[in-house]
Amino acid sequence: MEAIVFNVTTAALMVMMFNCGMGVVGRDTLRERPLPWAAIALTTLAVSGVLLQLAWPGAMDALDADPSKSGWWRELTSVFMQNGGFFGGLWNLVTLAAVAALAQWYWGGPLTLTFFLAGILLPGRIDTLLGLGDGPSTDPRNFAGSSGATYFLGATLALAFLTRTRIPKEIALAAGVPALGLAMWIAQDNGHGLVSVYGFALAAVAWAVRRRAGLVRPA
Repeated sequence: MEAIVFNVTTAALMVMMFNCGMGVVGRDTLRERPLPWAAIALTTLAVSGVLLQLAWPGAMDALDADPSKSGWWRELTSVFMQNGGFFGGLWNLVTLAAVAALAQWYWGGPLTLTFFLAGILLPGRIDTLLGLGDGPSTDPRNFAGSSGATYFLGATLALAFLTRTRIPKEIALAAGVPALGLAMWIAQDNGHGLVSVYGFALAAVAWAVRRRAGLVRPA
């Protein structure tokens, strides 16, 4: 039952972030949008990682982020490995493609890639700074997988939606992302929730800087 609740809340958080992205981009504008090259590049890397795992039995051992192993590259390459089985891997690929596309259409390609990279590099370092430890509970990838960076990126869409709506139910949806994420972390040690809080906070900083520079589109 605990595992079921964990999976349901994790999926619910992603659905909330996806709906925030659809809201901030505009559901009726999707067909008019250009190809999201950053999303295509990230998804291609993730699919290539899966194909590499299928073709090379030693791929996970060589490229995952197990702290007991050496290799500076592991922090980056582990994101494009998948270790959640068929359905877990498929979920990671689909959500990465969808979230990255929505993020690019709002934030632009360079900032989307920057946020994704931040989702790889920052959570573990923030955990250490805050004294939250360095075990699997603070890293939703569990040494491999794209979900951590994807949830981090998805939370930036919630922040963007929050800044562009005045409708109470939409405000509740957007604000509910970091609230649910924090609750998931406290109640479940669910790292997906914690990285979502980090992504929301970083996006708030980026939004404030862009607003000050006059780069934020009017709501």
